[in-house]
Amino acid sequence: MLDHYLTIREEGEHEIVIQKSRFICTIARAYSEEEAQSFIAKIKKEHWNATHNCSAYLIGDRSEFQKASDDGEPSGTAGIPMLEVLKKKNLQNVVVLVTRYFGGIKLGAGGLVRAYGSAVSEACHEIGIVEHKLATLVSFMISYSQLGKFENALGQKGYDIANKAFTDVVTLSVFVDQDDIEAFLTWMTEVSNGQVHCTLGEKKYYEKDVSQ
Repeated sequence: MLDHYLTIREEGEHEIVIQKSRFICTIARAYSEEEAQSFIAKIKKEHWNATHNCSAYLIGDRSEFQKASDDGEPSGTAGIPMLEVLKKKNLQNVVVLVTRYFGGIKLGAGGLVRAYGSAVSEACHEIGIVEHKLATLVSFMISYSQLGKFENALGQKGYDIANKAFTDVVTLSVFVDQDDIEAFLTWMTEVSNGQVHCTLGEKKYYEKDVSQ
């Protein structure tokens, strides 16, 4: 598993118009080729009457699964430019499809490359990019009266709470980066005066917004 990687925040759609042609970019996360192909098939079905439905995806820890389709546009003018935008933005586990409704004005090879690239780039900007960071879930139990104190302390230190469980006590699970576990445990001992016992749990990805 990668320590961290960038991906799209959520599935979304963004449209641009160039020389009367509509370019509708739909983008989503995908963690397998089957998932990506299923997404492409779904969007194609929704836009069955479009002039073109061009697609691209990057999947895997090393982006080992890649594919680009021009779907009838001149070779190399749609799918590859779309794929290159994903690569330049260092995105992983992403599938994108750009639907074109022809507006009557031909754009030429260069114009098509710019149009399909811009459609993907603008969609990424509008929908947003997040960083997935691999962290260890660290859990500990506190009393109800201590909840506010620990929530404030964790927030001030920039730690994200993954889960809160309420029984006769409160169990907090916190995302802690791999290289920060020792420092976190030391800090928790100081904050709780040695009264809180931490348990290391599973490794899991959590998300942080990336400024663009």
